[in-house]
Amino acid sequence: MSIIVDHEKRKLEILEKVIDVFVDEGYGNVTFQKIADRCNITRTTLYIYFKNKKEIFNFSIKRLLSKANDDIKIIIADDLIGSIEKITKILTSIFDVLEENRRLLSVILEFFLSKSKSKKDPQERIQRRTIKLRHILASIVINGIKNGEIKPIKIKIINDFLYSFIDAAIYRLVVLQSKTVGDLKKTAPAMIKMLGV
Repeated sequence: MSIIVDHEKRKLEILEKVIDVFVDEGYGNVTFQKIADRCNITRTTLYIYFKNKKEIFNFSIKRLLSKANDDIKIIIADDLIGSIEKITKILTSIFDVLEENRRLLSVILEFFLSKSKSKKDPQERIQRRTIKLRHILASIVINGIKNGEIKPIKIKIINDFLYSFIDAAIYRLVVLQSKTVGDLKKTAPAMIKMLGV
């Protein structure tokens, strides 16, 4: 009798273990064999799930962003709260996702640092990954200005202001190795309220 393998479950298990490999070895030193060894599977089996190390890394990032996007969709759909509260809830939700994924964030930072050393512009790659979030925040701000909830300030200025909280959270979690960003969870709402009329 053959054993039935839940491929989606196996893929998630690989992704959980691969973060440890990236953290321990550094992105540049990770090989497909090291990933397979850590997952107690053969390289051939690993190829069933992923083409290469880069695909595993990108899939890990997509999982992180997907979790954040799911939370954001729920907040946006809530018609009972105004723009200021939506922005506050979105940032708090993002802070939570970042705290839960501190280890992956450190790998992402290491990856971008290695790209900047090789003369490749990491800013363009980061902007591609964050454009959707920036667009969502801008849309909420535009609606807030139209509804008279938010002061009429240039959208780009507000968006950069809001995104600076996310930058600060990543810096604290990865560079300063803080376990939480509780202080930002308190500061951000107070600052966002100042955007209100």
